[in-house]
Amino acid sequence: MNIAILLAGGSGSRFGEQVPKQFTRVAGKQIIEHTINAFENCKQIDEICIVSKAEYIPYVEQLVAHGNYQKVRKILAGGKERYHSTLVAIDAYQDDNANLLFHDVVRPLVTERIINECIDALSRYNAVGVAVKTTDTIIAVDANECIETIPDRRNLRNVQTPQCFKRGTIKRAYDLALQDPAFTTTDDCGTIRRYMPQEPVFIVQGENTNIKLTYKEDLLLMELLLTNARNNSHV
Repeated sequence: MNIAILLAGGSGSRFGEQVPKQFTRVAGKQIIEHTINAFENCKQIDEICIVSKAEYIPYVEQLVAHGNYQKVRKILAGGKERYHSTLVAIDAYQDDNANLLFHDVVRPLVTERIINECIDALSRYNAVGVAVKTTDTIIAVDANECIETIPDRRNLRNVQTPQCFKRGTIKRAYDLALQDPAFTTTDDCGTIRRYMPQEPVFIVQGENTNIKLTYKEDLLLMELLLTNARNNSHV
């Protein structure tokens, strides 16, 4: 089973709107609709699970019914932190061999190529991430905001999603993490690296267009990219 877990529990505080950014309309649809479509239309995806803020579940249910999405089988209430939503999804399934693909719902431009390569990589690895080469020089600063180190950018990557795991592997990592009183994370692959360092995390090449809607300034670019992708699909 290849199961897409769409993480839609964010509040969008950096976006500066009262309505969460996943419900923003861009290129004729809400962001969440574009993202569901990406996985709905991927032949290798068997099921879609949406993890939302509890108060928006009725709205998401209506949206799914209106869109007639056949692969959406679960709509779950997420938690306060991102990893709480991950845990809710992990607990919703029992097959440790299932492939769980965790994707930020505000990355609507994920391509079928990325999804398929992640699924293919899960036949060889238990943990798979997506990233692109870093093009800017990255610096680390000290407490005084002065440069401390400049890592070699040839070895640096910008992380995207989906982040994909055998269900048994990511569950084991979080079982270990939750025993650590100092545990904090914003990244599922990071949880694997910290608590199961013996488990390799393979990286699939992402795409520069697989951008995340974070700030209002991102909307114009996302509009252009989604419109272009829609027009190309009609060629």
